[in-house]
Amino acid sequence: MAAIGIDTGGTFTDFIWLDEAGQLRLHKEPSTPADPSQAVLAGLAASGATTASVVHGSTVATNALLQRRGARTALIATEGFADVLAIGRQNRPDLYALVPQKPPPLVPAAWRLEARERISAGGEVLVPLDEAALAAALTRLDAGDVESVAVCLLFSFLRPEHERRIGALLAERFGPALHVSLSSDILPEYREFERTATTVINAYVAPLMGRYLTRLAGRLAPRRLAVMQSNGGVISAALAGAQAARTVLSGPAGGVVGARFVAEAGGAGYADVITFDMGGTSTDVALCAGRAPTTTEGEIAGLPLRLPLIDIHTVGAGGGSLAYLDAGGALLVGPQSAGAEPGPAAYHADYAAWRAALDGHFAAGQATVTDANLVLGRLDARRFLGGQMALHEGSATRAVGALAAALGVPVEQAALAVVRVANATMERAIRRISVERGHDPRRFTLVAFGGGGPLHACELAAELRIPRVLVPLTPGVLSALGMLVAAPARDTSRTVMARLDGLTAGDIAAVFAPLMAQARREMADEGHDPAALALRGALDLRYAGQSHELTVAAPLDADGAAMAAAFHAAHTARYGYARPEAAVELVTARLTATAAHTPPVQPSFAAGPPAAGEALVGQRAVWFAGGPAESALYDRERLRAGHRLAGPAVVYQYDTTTLIPPGWGAWVDEWLNLIVEPEAGL
Repeated sequence: MAAIGIDTGGTFTDFIWLDEAGQLRLHKEPSTPADPSQAVLAGLAASGATTASVVHGSTVATNALLQRRGARTALIATEGFADVLAIGRQNRPDLYALVPQKPPPLVPAAWRLEARERISAGGEVLVPLDEAALAAALTRLDAGDVESVAVCLLFSFLRPEHERRIGALLAERFGPALHVSLSSDILPEYREFERTATTVINAYVAPLMGRYLTRLAGRLAPRRLAVMQSNGGVISAALAGAQAARTVLSGPAGGVVGARFVAEAGGAGYADVITFDMGGTSTDVALCAGRAPTTTEGEIAGLPLRLPLIDIHTVGAGGGSLAYLDAGGALLVGPQSAGAEPGPAAYHADYAAWRAALDGHFAAGQATVTDANLVLGRLDARRFLGGQMALHEGSATRAVGALAAALGVPVEQAALAVVRVANATMERAIRRISVERGHDPRRFTLVAFGGGGPLHACELAAELRIPRVLVPLTPGVLSALGMLVAAPARDTSRTVMARLDGLTAGDIAAVFAPLMAQARREMADEGHDPAALALRGALDLRYAGQSHELTVAAPLDADGAAMAAAFHAAHTARYGYARPEAAVELVTARLTATAAHTPPVQPSFAAGPPAAGEALVGQRAVWFAGGPAESALYDRERLRAGHRLAGPAVVYQYDTTTLIPPGWGAWVDEWLNLIVEPEAGL
């Protein structure tokens, strides 16, 4: 067996691999937030999987940023620019906040140092690097408290020699124990604040990520360890440790890659999909109109992250999201989550102990979304995780009952209210990536995965008039599947700043040439054949005078006229108009290099009779908006291609539960995906 995909989530760590018979196998292990490697090692031992390599999606970098528990980091900037992190941009995420609260910089003022040097916007050295002055400034770091240094000099993306010299001086003075991140390596692009912030983020998380991956790689030996990037590609553990900022959204990226593989590449034939990944802590959504959406304008923990990543929108709504009443008596759900510890009340036989543990974290929390679903009969206490983990209905009922008492309604009505509020949050997330960007959700398929996605997908689809829900065969571990099927990939970029008109194909080829050489060199260092790389180019373009760019796919032999036409079309699609008479500027060139990679083949099965009686395991009352309804219960493992189900129904499997509401039906395709559709249309 070649590889195993492992995704560390907030509640569970997921495993998926291909066994000797060519069948996908899966396992779930409770996450261990204090040391994620413990869950990885425990899951490998419990699964019995013997693979040559591990592809890992890690939350170490993400959690370090969210919890502000990264390395003690210093910044070296050009003289006069040390406070760029504190100044930032004049953005107002909350227009009506009288006193906006910005997250404090990751680098305290005492550790923001200045280097006497200056490079012009044209790449000319105006002031040589003053090494003596720098040595004097570095005495502020001699106490030994600093673990990492970010170096970000003005216009270093044009001439990096000053940054590289500072890196060498830091290595001479402090040795290998000090991590150094150079902006010319991390993000050789213009925009001073974003470049500095991204480099600082890398410096802040890289020591933790490096130590974690080094320790894990040692424990996994002789297995090879690779890591999922935020862009949907895979890199070596060594590179992930050095450039950890590239991994902060690796788990969600794996979900999008896995969803696209199942929906399109796996054979189902749905190219236009909205991915809906509902986990224990949050929900991630992405709109894929024929391809995975990418962006270079991300944000994590309120900080800009200007690296290539899959464009994913995240909201704080998951199975562990806490429901509570605010000061005005309104019901709110999330973003606070019970997480893995203590988790939902349903995970505990002793309600009082759970209540005490929860109060230690979130005194306002009353119950979780998982508790509400159990009270509504949508989850089965005996079938959770294939029966390996028991749920406790009594604890869930007491938790939701406390909320019901505060609301003055029956416990089932309180549970329905919790689900509706959580659904509203997730619905807004899908509207943001679809309707607000000019996409009609009615022409997309909703791919539901994660532990909670299939439980809520149909109700969301009904509200958004999405005509179809696809539930993959392994929805609870689809992010791990994405890591298993993802190809090794590297992104390189270079700021150019040139007028597009008049550029010939040779001129644009000359822009891409150094990026191609860099990509081939770096991929060769990773052990990939540089002659077998697939190279894909893109250009950041804008009208002269605009402040922001659009990234437009660019053939490596494109000329300026063709790219101008493509930009006008992209501008029209995004903003509803174009200015063909205006000059177009080329700002940044981008190149993605992808190594040859053969993902596992998704097996297909011949269709049998439509009756699914052999998979029927019982009936029970399940609560919906119209009240309780007697619902058929099915075992997903017994469903075969061609089987058809009528709602209301609940489909149980090891890694998730699928809810089919009244008025909806489902059928099993030849890849054993469950396709759920409204019987009368939307």
